[in-house]
Amino acid sequence: MALGWINPENYSFNSFLLLERFQIHLMMDSGGWRCEKEEWRYNMGVALNANPIVKEYFMRRCPECKALFEELTASFPSLKEAAEIRKAENYVILSVEDFIIYTTPEHMAAQCDFIRGWNKKHLFTLADLTDKIVLDVGAGSGRLSFAAAEKAAWVYASEPVGTLREFMRDEIATRGIRNIRVLDGLITNLPFPDRTFDVVLSGHVVGDDYDNEIAELTRVCKPDGWLLDCPGDSEGDMVLDKSLTERGWEAIHYVGSFGKDVYCYRKQVNQ
Repeated sequence: MALGWINPENYSFNSFLLLERFQIHLMMDSGGWRCEKEEWRYNMGVALNANPIVKEYFMRRCPECKALFEELTASFPSLKEAAEIRKAENYVILSVEDFIIYTTPEHMAAQCDFIRGWNKKHLFTLADLTDKIVLDVGAGSGRLSFAAAEKAAWVYASEPVGTLREFMRDEIATRGIRNIRVLDGLITNLPFPDRTFDVVLSGHVVGDDYDNEIAELTRVCKPDGWLLDCPGDSEGDMVLDKSLTERGWEAIHYVGSFGKDVYCYRKQVNQ
């Protein structure tokens, strides 16, 4: 099911030149989200044959996938018809529409339901952030960071996508915010010492590798501190994440602004 965050016609295939190495690797491993694998391979092969600059970038940026890029372009045709090429490009763009919208973070607040429908009061009910040292993991365009900064002493926004880091830094400067710092970092390898933060936030991050991700969030959180997962509102009903509740996270339910079920989660750290 598509997320509905983008119209692919608004994006050039050259948008892929803004992807990070980890994004390219994930895309190639998965064959696009929610896609039929062979159809995705065909469309990616066609699109790469029509866009050799993107292929070259992918191979240099993500050399561990080089053989797969070569296989795709050798296995599928070099089309001549512009309309057919664009159809393949659009398919690939939509297959990773979350990665693509990250190349235009200025549009995310209007186009992403989890930002557009979200009310920051739901974050503030999960834990007291007053004068706390807070880490926002996978900070994105800053939904949680900017809210937390209203109450916290300091917010560190860890985000592995460069376009999103740049957007946040520009917003911080424009708004004159003085208590947020933005830096690179993946959820499984955060650039902080043990027991650094009073509160560790996330949203749309935990879920690819629960045990390793939660272990890293716990490592950087102080004893008796809080881990919070606050995904924001959705235009579709959310289901309870049993992988979190089975690991000791408390689920907090509310009906969101779209009239759909939403769940946030929290867990106090005991070390």
